[in-house]
Amino acid sequence: MKKENKGKLRIIPLGGLEQIGMNITAFEFEDSIIVVDCGLAFPEDDMLGIDLVIPDVTYLKDNAEKVKGFVITHGHEDHIGALPYVLKEINLPIYTTKLTMGIIENKLKEHNLVRGTKRKVVRHGQSINLGKFRIEFIKTNHSIQDASALAIYSPAGIVVHTGDFKVDYTPVFGDAIDLQRFAELGKKGVLALMSDSTNAERKGFTQSERTVGITFDHIFAEHQNTRLIIATFASNVDRVQQIINSAYKYGRKVVVEGRSMVNIISTASELGYLNVPDNTLIEIDQMKNYPPEKMVLITTGSQGESMAALSRMAADVHRKVTIQPNDTIIFSSNPIPGNEKSVSRVINELSAKGAEVIFQDAHVSGHACQEELKLIYSLVKPKYAIPVHGEYRHLKANAEIAKSLGIPKENTFIIQSGDVLEVSEEEAKVVDKVHTGAILVDGLGVGDVGNIVLRDRQHLAEDGIMIVVLTLERRTNRLLAGPDIVSRGFVYVRESEGLMEEARNVVSDALDKCLSGRNTDWNKIKLVIRDTMNDFIWKKTKRKPMVIPIIMDVDV
Repeated sequence: MKKENKGKLRIIPLGGLEQIGMNITAFEFEDSIIVVDCGLAFPEDDMLGIDLVIPDVTYLKDNAEKVKGFVITHGHEDHIGALPYVLKEINLPIYTTKLTMGIIENKLKEHNLVRGTKRKVVRHGQSINLGKFRIEFIKTNHSIQDASALAIYSPAGIVVHTGDFKVDYTPVFGDAIDLQRFAELGKKGVLALMSDSTNAERKGFTQSERTVGITFDHIFAEHQNTRLIIATFASNVDRVQQIINSAYKYGRKVVVEGRSMVNIISTASELGYLNVPDNTLIEIDQMKNYPPEKMVLITTGSQGESMAALSRMAADVHRKVTIQPNDTIIFSSNPIPGNEKSVSRVINELSAKGAEVIFQDAHVSGHACQEELKLIYSLVKPKYAIPVHGEYRHLKANAEIAKSLGIPKENTFIIQSGDVLEVSEEEAKVVDKVHTGAILVDGLGVGDVGNIVLRDRQHLAEDGIMIVVLTLERRTNRLLAGPDIVSRGFVYVRESEGLMEEARNVVSDALDKCLSGRNTDWNKIKLVIRDTMNDFIWKKTKRKPMVIPIIMDVDV
Protein backbone atom coordinates (compact mmCIF):
# COMPACT_ATOMS: atom_id res chain seq x y z
CA MET A 1 0.00 0.00 0.00
CA LYS A 2 1.56 3.33 -1.08
CA LYS A 3 1.73 5.76 1.79
CA GLU A 4 0.12 9.17 1.52
CA ASN A 5 2.37 12.03 0.47
CA LYS A 6 2.72 14.25 3.51
CA GLY A 7 3.98 17.74 2.82
CA LYS A 8 7.20 19.09 1.41
CA LEU A 9 10.75 19.04 2.70
CA ARG A 10 12.77 22.24 2.28
CA ILE A 11 16.52 21.87 1.74
CA ILE A 12 18.40 25.14 2.31
CA PRO A 13 22.21 25.28 1.86
CA LEU A 14 23.46 28.27 3.89
CA GLY A 15 27.03 27.85 2.59
CA GLY A 16 29.39 25.41 0.93
CA LEU A 17 28.10 25.51 -2.62
CA GLU A 18 30.18 27.28 -5.31
CA GLN A 19 33.19 26.88 -3.02
CA ILE A 20 35.25 24.34 -1.11
CA GLY A 21 34.55 24.96 2.57
CA MET A 22 31.93 26.58 4.81
CA ASN A 23 29.53 23.63 4.53
CA ILE A 24 26.22 24.17 6.31
CA THR A 25 22.75 23.03 5.22
CA ALA A 26 19.36 23.41 6.88
CA PHE A 27 16.61 20.82 6.41
CA GLU A 28 13.16 22.14 7.24
CA PHE A 29 9.86 20.32 7.54
CA GLU A 30 6.93 22.33 8.92
CA ASP A 31 7.99 23.36 12.45
CA SER A 32 11.32 21.47 12.58
CA ILE A 33 14.74 22.48 11.27
CA ILE A 34 17.93 20.46 11.59
CA VAL A 35 21.33 21.76 10.52
CA VAL A 36 23.90 19.48 8.91
CA ASP A 37 27.51 20.65 9.48
CA CYS A 38 28.75 24.12 10.34
CA GLY A 39 32.08 24.76 8.67
CA LEU A 40 34.43 27.63 7.96
CA ALA A 41 36.25 28.66 4.80
CA PHE A 42 39.74 30.06 4.50
CA PRO A 43 40.07 33.64 3.23
CA GLU A 44 40.53 34.53 -0.44
CA ASP A 45 43.71 36.36 -1.45
CA ASP A 46 41.93 39.72 -1.54
CA MET A 47 40.67 39.41 2.05
CA LEU A 48 43.62 41.21 3.60
CA GLY A 49 44.33 40.28 7.21
CA ILE A 50 41.26 38.04 7.52
CA ASP A 51 41.86 34.81 9.45
CA LEU A 52 38.77 32.84 8.54
CA VAL A 53 35.32 33.12 7.03
CA ILE A 54 32.16 31.77 8.67
CA PRO A 55 28.60 31.47 7.34
CA ASP A 56 25.90 34.03 8.05
CA VAL A 57 23.20 32.18 10.01
CA THR A 58 20.55 34.92 10.02
CA TYR A 59 18.01 32.41 8.69
CA LEU A 60 18.57 30.11 11.69
CA LYS A 61 18.37 33.01 14.15
CA ASP A 62 15.12 34.21 12.58
CA ASN A 63 13.67 30.70 12.97
CA ALA A 64 15.40 29.84 16.24
CA GLU A 65 12.32 28.25 17.82
CA LYS A 66 12.19 25.65 15.03
CA VAL A 67 15.87 24.66 15.03
CA LYS A 68 16.48 21.36 16.84
CA GLY A 69 20.25 20.88 16.60
CA PHE A 70 23.46 20.45 14.64
CA VAL A 71 24.17 17.07 13.09
CA ILE A 72 27.85 16.84 12.14
CA THR A 73 29.18 14.42 9.49
CA HIS A 74 32.93 14.52 10.35
CA GLY A 75 35.64 16.51 12.08
CA HIS A 76 37.21 18.63 9.34
CA GLU A 77 37.42 22.43 9.64
CA ASP A 78 35.19 23.00 6.61
CA HIS A 79 32.44 21.08 8.48
CA ILE A 80 32.97 22.05 12.14
CA GLY A 81 35.17 25.15 12.17
CA ALA A 82 32.37 27.72 12.52
CA LEU A 83 30.62 25.94 15.41
CA PRO A 84 32.18 27.99 18.24
CA TYR A 85 31.20 31.24 16.50
CA VAL A 86 27.70 30.15 15.50
CA LEU A 87 26.94 28.63 18.93
CA LYS A 88 27.46 32.08 20.46
CA GLU A 89 24.66 33.34 18.18
CA ILE A 90 22.27 30.41 18.52
CA ASN A 91 22.82 27.75 21.18
CA LEU A 92 21.92 24.29 19.87
CA PRO A 93 22.74 20.71 20.85
CA ILE A 94 25.38 18.88 18.76
CA TYR A 95 24.97 15.28 17.59
CA THR A 96 27.92 13.43 16.09
CA THR A 97 30.31 10.47 16.37
CA LYS A 98 32.94 9.98 19.07
CA LEU A 99 36.15 11.28 17.45
CA THR A 100 34.34 14.18 15.76
CA MET A 101 32.92 15.17 19.15
CA GLY A 102 36.39 14.95 20.71
CA ILE A 103 37.74 17.42 18.13
CA ILE A 104 34.72 19.73 18.53
CA GLU A 105 35.19 19.70 22.32
CA ASN A 106 38.77 20.96 21.89
CA LYS A 107 37.34 23.92 19.99
CA LEU A 108 34.60 24.54 22.54
CA LYS A 109 37.21 24.56 25.33
CA GLU A 110 39.16 27.32 23.57
CA HIS A 111 35.98 29.40 23.40
CA ASN A 112 34.70 28.53 26.92
CA LEU A 113 31.57 26.93 25.52
CA VAL A 114 31.84 23.39 26.87
CA ARG A 115 29.47 23.85 29.81
CA GLY A 116 26.81 25.70 27.87
CA THR A 117 26.59 23.31 24.93
CA LYS A 118 24.55 20.11 24.97
CA ARG A 119 26.35 17.25 23.19
CA LYS A 120 25.38 13.71 22.32
CA VAL A 121 27.73 11.09 20.86
CA VAL A 122 26.04 8.85 18.29
CA ARG A 123 27.34 5.51 17.00
CA HIS A 124 27.18 4.39 13.38
CA GLY A 125 23.90 2.59 12.78
CA GLN A 126 22.17 4.57 15.51
CA SER A 127 19.36 7.04 14.87
CA ILE A 128 18.30 10.19 16.70
CA ASN A 129 14.89 11.86 16.64
CA LEU A 130 14.77 15.64 16.26
CA GLY A 131 11.33 17.14 15.79
CA LYS A 132 9.76 15.75 12.61
CA PHE A 133 13.09 14.20 11.56
CA ARG A 134 14.86 10.97 12.31
CA ILE A 135 18.56 10.96 11.40
CA GLU A 136 20.53 7.76 10.99
CA PHE A 137 24.34 7.79 10.99
CA ILE A 138 25.93 5.51 8.36
CA LYS A 139 29.62 4.49 8.40
CA THR A 140 31.73 5.89 5.54
CA ASN A 141 35.46 6.27 4.87
CA HIS A 142 37.25 9.59 4.56
CA SER A 143 40.66 11.05 5.36
CA ILE A 144 39.58 11.38 8.99
CA GLN A 145 38.12 8.66 11.19
CA ASP A 146 34.47 8.41 12.20
CA ALA A 147 33.06 10.08 9.10
CA SER A 148 29.36 9.50 8.53
CA ALA A 149 26.76 9.72 5.86
CA LEU A 150 23.29 10.66 7.07
CA ALA A 151 19.94 9.17 6.18
CA ILE A 152 17.46 11.92 6.99
CA TYR A 153 13.96 10.53 7.37
CA SER A 154 11.15 13.09 7.02
CA PRO A 155 7.43 12.65 6.38
CA ALA A 156 8.14 13.71 2.77
CA GLY A 157 10.67 10.91 2.22
CA ILE A 158 14.29 9.92 2.86
CA VAL A 159 17.21 12.14 1.92
CA VAL A 160 20.69 10.57 1.95
CA HIS A 161 23.56 13.01 2.57
CA THR A 162 26.94 11.34 1.95
CA GLY A 163 29.07 13.88 3.84
CA ASP A 164 32.67 13.82 2.56
CA PHE A 165 33.43 10.24 1.62
CA LYS A 166 35.36 7.72 -0.39
CA VAL A 167 34.95 3.96 -0.72
CA ASP A 168 37.90 2.27 0.99
CA TYR A 169 37.56 -1.51 1.21
CA THR A 170 40.79 -1.81 3.24
CA PRO A 171 40.82 1.12 5.66
CA VAL A 172 43.70 1.46 8.12
CA PHE A 173 41.41 1.54 11.14
CA GLY A 174 37.89 0.27 11.62
CA ASP A 175 35.45 -1.00 9.04
CA ALA A 176 34.90 -0.27 5.39
CA ILE A 177 32.03 1.96 4.29
CA ASP A 178 28.63 0.36 5.00
CA LEU A 179 27.60 -0.19 1.37
CA GLN A 180 24.98 -2.68 2.47
CA ARG A 181 23.08 0.04 4.33
CA PHE A 182 23.11 2.32 1.26
CA ALA A 183 21.65 -0.57 -0.75
CA GLU A 184 18.93 -1.24 1.86
CA LEU A 185 17.94 2.43 1.78
CA GLY A 186 17.86 2.27 -2.02
CA LYS A 187 15.41 -0.64 -1.73
CA LYS A 188 13.17 1.39 0.61
CA GLY A 189 13.13 4.26 -1.87
CA VAL A 190 15.21 7.42 -1.50
CA LEU A 191 13.80 10.82 -2.39
CA ALA A 192 17.10 12.66 -2.88
CA LEU A 193 20.84 11.98 -2.71
CA MET A 194 23.19 14.81 -1.76
CA SER A 195 26.67 13.58 -2.63
CA ASP A 196 30.24 14.84 -2.29
CA SER A 197 31.47 16.41 -5.56
CA THR A 198 35.08 17.27 -4.65
CA ASN A 199 36.62 14.65 -6.97
CA ALA A 200 33.72 14.28 -9.38
CA GLU A 201 35.97 15.37 -12.27
CA ARG A 202 38.44 12.53 -11.65
CA LYS A 203 37.98 9.21 -13.43
CA GLY A 204 38.34 5.82 -11.76
CA PHE A 205 38.57 5.01 -8.06
CA THR A 206 40.35 6.76 -5.20
CA GLN A 207 43.13 4.52 -3.91
CA SER A 208 42.97 2.99 -0.47
CA GLU A 209 44.70 4.86 2.36
CA ARG A 210 46.85 1.73 2.82
CA THR A 211 48.72 2.40 -0.44
CA VAL A 212 50.30 5.41 1.29
CA GLY A 213 51.48 3.11 4.08
CA ILE A 214 53.31 0.97 1.49
CA THR A 215 54.92 4.10 0.01
CA PHE A 216 56.05 5.20 3.48
CA ASP A 217 57.54 1.77 4.09
CA HIS A 218 59.63 2.08 0.90
CA ILE A 219 60.72 5.63 1.79
CA PHE A 220 61.77 4.53 5.30
CA ALA A 221 63.69 1.56 3.84
CA GLU A 222 65.53 3.74 1.31
CA HIS A 223 66.40 6.58 3.69
CA GLN A 224 67.84 4.77 6.69
CA ASN A 225 70.58 7.29 7.32
CA THR A 226 68.70 10.59 7.14
CA ARG A 227 66.24 12.35 9.38
CA LEU A 228 62.69 12.20 8.01
CA ILE A 229 60.28 15.12 8.26
CA ILE A 230 56.75 14.35 7.07
CA ALA A 231 54.17 17.10 6.54
CA THR A 232 50.53 16.11 6.39
CA PHE A 233 47.07 17.27 7.44
CA ALA A 234 46.68 17.21 11.21
CA SER A 235 43.28 15.58 10.92
CA ASN A 236 44.43 12.57 8.92
CA VAL A 237 44.79 10.23 11.89
CA ASP A 238 45.20 7.14 9.68
CA ARG A 239 48.13 8.76 7.87
CA VAL A 240 49.77 9.50 11.21
CA GLN A 241 49.11 5.89 12.28
CA GLN A 242 50.91 4.57 9.20
CA ILE A 243 53.88 6.87 9.75
CA ILE A 244 54.09 5.64 13.36
CA ASN A 245 53.88 2.00 12.16
CA SER A 246 56.81 2.49 9.75
CA ALA A 247 58.80 4.42 12.36
CA TYR A 248 58.34 1.60 14.88
CA LYS A 249 59.30 -1.02 12.31
CA TYR A 250 62.55 0.82 11.46
CA GLY A 251 63.39 1.67 15.07
CA ARG A 252 62.82 5.41 14.85
CA LYS A 253 61.45 7.82 17.44
CA VAL A 254 58.55 10.11 16.48
CA VAL A 255 58.15 13.80 17.31
CA VAL A 256 54.85 15.56 16.63
CA GLU A 257 55.12 19.27 15.89
CA GLY A 258 52.44 21.90 15.19
CA ARG A 259 49.61 22.89 17.52
CA SER A 260 46.70 21.37 15.56
CA MET A 261 48.68 18.15 15.04
CA VAL A 262 49.46 17.78 18.76
CA ASN A 263 45.80 18.49 19.67
CA ILE A 264 44.25 16.00 17.28
CA ILE A 265 46.78 13.25 17.96
CA SER A 266 46.28 13.47 21.71
CA THR A 267 42.48 13.43 21.25
CA ALA A 268 42.68 10.46 18.85
CA SER A 269 44.96 8.40 21.10
CA GLU A 270 42.85 9.15 24.21
CA LEU A 271 39.73 7.96 22.39
CA GLY A 272 41.46 4.88 20.99
CA TYR A 273 41.66 5.82 17.30
CA LEU A 274 45.44 5.83 17.27
CA ASN A 275 47.64 3.00 18.43
CA VAL A 276 51.10 4.21 19.47
CA PRO A 277 53.66 1.60 20.65
CA ASP A 278 55.31 2.46 23.97
CA ASN A 279 58.43 4.65 23.89
CA THR A 280 57.86 5.68 20.26
CA LEU A 281 56.59 9.22 20.75
CA ILE A 282 59.06 11.65 22.30
CA GLU A 283 58.87 15.35 23.15
CA ILE A 284 60.54 17.79 20.78
CA ASP A 285 63.03 18.77 23.50
CA GLN A 286 64.33 15.18 23.69
CA MET A 287 65.33 15.18 20.02
CA LYS A 288 68.90 16.08 20.82
CA ASN A 289 69.30 12.78 22.71
CA TYR A 290 68.94 10.73 19.50
CA PRO A 291 70.92 10.64 16.25
CA PRO A 292 69.07 12.30 13.32
CA GLU A 293 68.71 9.01 11.40
CA LYS A 294 66.65 7.62 14.28
CA MET A 295 64.13 10.48 14.11
CA VAL A 296 60.82 11.14 12.32
CA LEU A 297 59.08 14.48 12.65
CA ILE A 298 55.37 14.61 11.82
CA THR A 299 54.44 18.23 11.24
CA THR A 300 51.76 20.60 10.01
CA GLY A 301 52.32 22.96 7.09
CA SER A 302 51.82 20.69 4.09
CA GLN A 303 49.85 23.55 2.49
CA GLY A 304 52.66 26.09 2.82
CA GLU A 305 50.79 28.11 5.48
CA SER A 306 53.16 30.80 6.66
CA MET A 307 52.62 30.21 10.39
CA ALA A 308 52.64 26.40 10.31
CA ALA A 309 55.59 24.42 11.65
CA LEU A 310 57.12 23.34 8.33
CA SER A 311 57.09 26.87 6.86
CA ARG A 312 58.77 28.17 10.00
CA MET A 313 61.46 25.48 9.66
CA ALA A 314 61.95 26.35 5.99
CA ALA A 315 62.31 30.04 6.83
CA ASP A 316 64.75 29.32 9.70
CA VAL A 317 62.47 30.81 12.32
CA HIS A 318 61.47 27.61 14.10
CA ARG A 319 62.70 27.65 17.69
CA LYS A 320 63.48 23.94 18.00
CA VAL A 321 64.11 22.51 14.52
CA THR A 322 66.70 23.54 11.94
CA ILE A 323 66.65 21.96 8.50
CA GLN A 324 69.93 20.12 7.81
CA PRO A 325 71.36 19.31 4.34
CA ASN A 326 70.90 15.60 5.02
CA ASP A 327 67.16 15.81 5.85
CA THR A 328 64.47 14.14 3.76
CA ILE A 329 61.16 15.97 3.73
CA ILE A 330 57.97 14.29 2.54
CA PHE A 331 54.84 16.20 1.57
CA SER A 332 52.03 13.78 2.31
CA SER A 333 49.24 15.89 0.80
CA ASN A 334 48.20 17.60 -2.41
CA PRO A 335 48.04 21.41 -2.53
CA ILE A 336 44.47 22.59 -2.01
CA PRO A 337 43.48 24.75 -5.03
CA GLY A 338 44.89 28.22 -4.43
CA ASN A 339 47.80 27.05 -2.23
CA GLU A 340 50.09 25.89 -5.05
CA LYS A 341 52.30 29.00 -4.87
CA SER A 342 52.91 28.81 -1.12
CA VAL A 343 53.63 25.08 -1.31
CA SER A 344 56.17 25.51 -4.09
CA ARG A 345 57.78 28.39 -2.18
CA VAL A 346 58.30 26.13 0.85
CA ILE A 347 59.61 23.29 -1.35
CA ASN A 348 62.12 25.72 -2.92
CA GLU A 349 63.24 27.02 0.47
CA LEU A 350 63.75 23.47 1.78
CA SER A 351 65.62 22.35 -1.34
CA ALA A 352 67.87 25.41 -1.14
CA LYS A 353 68.94 24.22 2.31
CA GLY A 354 70.14 21.00 0.73
CA ALA A 355 67.26 18.80 1.92
CA GLU A 356 65.68 16.17 -0.32
CA VAL A 357 61.98 16.82 -0.90
CA ILE A 358 59.58 14.02 -1.87
CA PHE A 359 56.02 14.82 -2.89
CA GLN A 360 55.03 12.05 -5.31
CA ASP A 361 52.80 9.11 -4.29
CA ALA A 362 52.82 9.99 -0.60
CA HIS A 363 49.16 10.99 -0.58
CA VAL A 364 45.75 9.69 -1.57
CA SER A 365 42.57 11.73 -1.60
CA GLY A 366 39.79 11.36 0.93
CA HIS A 367 37.08 11.97 -1.65
CA ALA A 368 35.24 9.68 -4.06
CA CYS A 369 36.16 9.66 -7.75
CA GLN A 370 33.67 8.98 -10.54
CA GLU A 371 33.40 5.20 -10.17
CA GLU A 372 32.65 5.44 -6.44
CA LEU A 373 30.02 8.10 -7.05
CA LYS A 374 28.44 5.80 -9.65
CA LEU A 375 28.42 3.01 -7.08
CA ILE A 376 26.59 5.13 -4.51
CA TYR A 377 24.07 6.42 -7.08
CA SER A 378 23.42 2.84 -8.24
CA LEU A 379 22.89 1.56 -4.70
CA VAL A 380 20.76 4.45 -3.46
CA LYS A 381 18.73 4.95 -6.69
CA PRO A 382 17.52 8.41 -5.68
CA LYS A 383 14.66 10.19 -7.42
CA TYR A 384 16.52 13.52 -7.26
CA ALA A 385 20.26 14.21 -7.37
CA ILE A 386 21.62 17.25 -5.52
CA PRO A 387 25.42 17.53 -5.85
CA VAL A 388 27.07 19.24 -2.83
CA HIS A 389 30.58 20.08 -1.54
CA GLY A 390 32.41 21.79 -4.36
CA GLU A 391 32.83 24.63 -6.78
CA TYR A 392 30.44 24.89 -9.72
CA ARG A 393 32.59 22.75 -12.01
CA HIS A 394 32.67 19.92 -9.45
CA LEU A 395 28.90 20.07 -8.95
CA LYS A 396 28.45 20.05 -12.73
CA ALA A 397 30.66 16.96 -13.10
CA ASN A 398 28.65 15.20 -10.38
CA ALA A 399 25.39 16.13 -12.13
CA GLU A 400 26.75 14.62 -15.37
CA ILE A 401 27.42 11.34 -13.54
CA ALA A 402 23.82 11.30 -12.25
CA LYS A 403 22.59 11.90 -15.80
CA SER A 404 24.75 9.09 -17.19
CA LEU A 405 23.12 6.71 -14.69
CA GLY A 406 19.62 7.54 -15.88
CA ILE A 407 18.54 10.27 -13.45
CA PRO A 408 16.59 12.70 -15.67
CA LYS A 409 18.15 16.13 -16.18
CA GLU A 410 15.10 17.86 -14.65
CA ASN A 411 15.60 15.80 -11.46
CA THR A 412 19.19 16.97 -10.99
CA PHE A 413 19.64 20.24 -9.13
CA ILE A 414 22.80 22.34 -9.05
CA ILE A 415 21.71 24.86 -6.44
CA GLN A 416 23.42 27.84 -4.83
CA SER A 417 23.84 28.83 -1.22
CA GLY A 418 20.60 30.45 -0.09
CA ASP A 419 18.32 28.59 -2.51
CA VAL A 420 15.30 26.94 -0.94
CA LEU A 421 14.71 23.63 -2.70
CA GLU A 422 11.28 22.14 -1.97
CA VAL A 423 11.22 18.40 -2.43
CA SER A 424 8.28 16.01 -2.40
CA GLU A 425 7.37 12.76 -4.13
CA GLU A 426 5.56 14.74 -6.88
CA GLU A 427 8.15 17.38 -7.71
CA ALA A 428 11.19 19.33 -6.62
CA LYS A 429 11.84 22.97 -7.38
CA VAL A 430 13.65 26.04 -6.07
CA VAL A 431 10.88 28.17 -4.56
CA ASP A 432 12.66 30.92 -2.69
CA LYS A 433 15.98 32.43 -1.66
CA VAL A 434 17.01 33.18 1.93
CA HIS A 435 19.70 35.54 3.19
CA THR A 436 23.16 33.95 3.30
CA GLY A 437 26.64 35.35 3.25
CA ALA A 438 30.13 35.22 4.63
CA ILE A 439 31.16 36.79 7.93
CA LEU A 440 34.84 37.65 8.20
CA VAL A 441 36.77 36.86 11.37
CA ASP A 442 39.87 38.92 12.07
CA GLY A 443 41.61 38.11 15.35
CA LEU A 444 38.91 38.26 18.02
CA GLY A 445 36.57 40.41 15.93
CA VAL A 446 33.72 38.54 14.28
CA GLY A 447 31.96 40.42 11.51
CA ASP A 448 33.44 43.80 12.42
CA VAL A 449 35.41 43.82 9.17
CA GLY A 450 33.02 44.32 6.26
CA ASN A 451 33.40 45.25 2.60
CA ILE A 452 34.20 48.88 3.34
CA VAL A 453 37.00 48.00 5.73
CA LEU A 454 38.37 45.47 3.23
CA ARG A 455 38.21 48.12 0.52
CA ASP A 456 40.18 50.50 2.74
CA ARG A 457 42.76 47.77 3.43
CA GLN A 458 43.06 47.13 -0.29
CA HIS A 459 43.48 50.87 -0.90
CA LEU A 460 46.14 51.19 1.82
CA ALA A 461 47.92 48.06 0.56
CA GLU A 462 48.03 49.32 -3.02
CA ASP A 463 48.61 53.08 -2.59
CA GLY A 464 49.60 53.88 0.98
CA ILE A 465 48.47 56.81 3.11
CA MET A 466 49.30 60.52 3.47
CA ILE A 467 48.37 62.47 6.56
CA VAL A 468 48.24 66.28 6.47
CA VAL A 469 48.50 67.87 9.93
CA LEU A 470 47.92 71.55 10.71
CA THR A 471 47.17 73.64 13.78
CA LEU A 472 44.69 76.53 13.77
CA GLU A 473 43.99 79.11 16.48
CA ARG A 474 40.59 78.38 17.97
CA ARG A 475 38.69 81.64 17.39
CA THR A 476 40.49 83.37 14.56
CA ASN A 477 41.39 80.28 12.49
CA ARG A 478 44.90 81.68 12.10
CA LEU A 479 47.37 79.04 10.88
CA LEU A 480 49.81 78.41 13.74
CA ALA A 481 51.75 75.38 12.49
CA GLY A 482 51.95 73.17 9.44
CA PRO A 483 50.75 71.96 7.15
CA ASP A 484 53.07 69.00 7.76
CA ILE A 485 52.81 65.90 5.63
CA VAL A 486 53.46 62.38 6.91
CA SER A 487 53.34 59.46 4.49
CA ARG A 488 53.44 55.69 4.94
CA GLY A 489 53.57 53.14 2.16
CA PHE A 490 53.42 55.87 -0.50
CA VAL A 491 56.96 56.96 -1.40
CA TYR A 492 60.25 56.68 0.41
CA VAL A 493 60.31 60.15 1.97
CA ARG A 494 64.08 60.65 2.12
CA GLU A 495 64.42 60.22 -1.61
CA SER A 496 61.35 62.31 -2.43
CA GLU A 497 61.94 65.43 -0.39
CA GLY A 498 61.28 67.59 -3.46
CA LEU A 499 57.90 66.02 -4.05
CA MET A 500 56.92 66.36 -0.39
CA GLU A 501 58.03 69.99 -0.25
CA GLU A 502 56.04 70.76 -3.40
CA ALA A 503 52.97 68.99 -1.96
CA ARG A 504 53.30 71.05 1.19
CA ASN A 505 53.39 74.31 -0.81
CA VAL A 506 50.35 73.30 -2.85
CA VAL A 507 48.37 72.53 0.32
CA SER A 508 49.56 75.80 1.94
CA ASP A 509 48.32 77.83 -1.03
CA ALA A 510 44.93 76.12 -1.03
CA LEU A 511 44.70 76.62 2.72
CA ASP A 512 45.51 80.33 2.47
CA LYS A 513 42.70 80.80 -0.04
CA CYS A 514 40.32 78.97 2.24
CA LEU A 515 41.22 80.91 5.38
CA SER A 516 41.39 84.33 3.72
CA GLY A 517 37.90 83.73 2.35
CA ARG A 518 36.72 83.54 5.99
CA ASN A 519 35.82 79.92 5.41
CA THR A 520 35.68 78.53 8.88
CA ASP A 521 33.88 75.26 8.29
CA TRP A 522 36.42 72.60 9.15
CA ASN A 523 34.78 69.96 7.00
CA LYS A 524 35.10 72.32 4.04
CA ILE A 525 38.78 72.92 4.85
CA LYS A 526 39.41 69.17 5.07
CA LEU A 527 37.68 68.64 1.76
CA VAL A 528 39.79 71.30 0.06
CA ILE A 529 42.99 69.75 1.47
CA ARG A 530 41.94 66.29 0.34
CA ASP A 531 40.99 67.37 -3.17
CA THR A 532 44.06 69.54 -3.68
CA MET A 533 46.35 66.82 -2.46
CA ASN A 534 44.69 64.10 -4.56
CA ASP A 535 44.92 66.21 -7.74
CA PHE A 536 48.55 67.10 -7.15
CA ILE A 537 49.70 63.57 -6.29
CA TRP A 538 47.79 62.07 -9.23
CA LYS A 539 49.39 64.55 -11.67
CA LYS A 540 52.86 63.87 -10.32
CA THR A 541 52.82 60.11 -9.69
CA LYS A 542 49.58 58.67 -11.16
CA ARG A 543 48.81 57.20 -7.72
CA LYS A 544 45.96 57.72 -5.31
CA PRO A 545 47.08 57.31 -1.71
CA MET A 546 44.49 57.71 1.04
CA VAL A 547 44.67 61.34 2.20
CA ILE A 548 43.68 62.09 5.80
CA PRO A 549 43.70 65.75 6.93
CA ILE A 550 43.99 66.34 10.69
CA ILE A 551 43.24 69.79 12.12
CA MET A 552 44.10 70.67 15.71
CA ASP A 553 42.89 73.82 17.40
CA VAL A 554 44.77 75.70 20.09
CA ASP A 555 43.89 78.60 22.38
CA VAL A 556 46.77 81.03 22.27
